[in-house]
Amino acid sequence: QVQLVESGGGLVQAGGSLRLSCAASSIVAMGWFRQAPGKEREFVSAITFNGGSTHYADSVKERFTISRGATRTTRNTAYLQMNSLKPEDTAVYYCVANARSSGSSWWTDFGSWGQGTRVTVSS
Repeated sequence: QVQLVESGGGLVQAGGSLRLSCAASSIVAMGWFRQAPGKEREFVSAITFNGGSTHYADSVKERFTISRGATRTTRNTAYLQMNSLKPEDTAVYYCVANARSSGSSWWTDFGSWGQGTRVTVSS
């Protein structure tokens, strides 16, 4: 089980930006899912253990950017830069790690989940 420590989130006006951070106890594939009130949890973005590949949900492409630290000591931390936020981005965002799938669907299933951090976008 990979341990995760999340930070970031909060309240922002529509069109604003926020950055989420997530530090893992080991260097593995990481990402975020989110769950809006009354809706099912959905995939947001993911990045491979070495940062060589990323994947985004269509709803956040061109607005969100996932990355991870570039040095040996920071590569265990992933970041989700969220720009041009919309009210529909309001949700609890869960950091995930340790992908359990491989191949073209590597980003669909993760073994470790964080506690979640709330993002609220006001109109």
